[in-house]
Amino acid sequence: MEIVRASLDRAEDIAYVHAMSWREAYHGIVPDEFLEDFTPEKRADVFRKSFPSSPDEFYIAYLDGQPMGMLVIGKLRDADADEHAGEIGAIYLLAGYWGKGYGKQLMDFAISRLKELSYRTVTLWVLEANERARKFYERYGYVFDGAKKEINIGKPLTEIRYVYSIK
Repeated sequence: MEIVRASLDRAEDIAYVHAMSWREAYHGIVPDEFLEDFTPEKRADVFRKSFPSSPDEFYIAYLDGQPMGMLVIGKLRDADADEHAGEIGAIYLLAGYWGKGYGKQLMDFAISRLKELSYRTVTLWVLEANERARKFYERYGYVFDGAKKEINIGKPLTEIRYVYSIK
């Protein structure tokens, strides 16, 4: 697996992974109508607009030249953030790559990069109903810190925050 920093020239690849992984990961959690409208084309437009002004770092993972994972990292934006807290804003793999160790490799990369940026803790938000992702984060060493927030993406859903201490 090769992980590269994404820029405008890779907007289509990162958008494809983002849209298709959402459809796979959130089927049965997020309404079908929302997922059907969450297209690679629309996500590419969003990424093209956000890359130039975003303080976050965007990465795309390839296997044999094909896009298969994506990652967004940066400084924690939560109101209770401290200066030593980083955030994984997004981490996704296409379903065909689940359970094969690629998610751990992508997470290892994220933690390593955030450590290079001098962060001591890492947070991420996950849909409470996404048991598969929660189990992955917990196996990695993330701990639910009690923070929750409601979002509405076609229906009200609860996100919960996980925290990881960088060693």
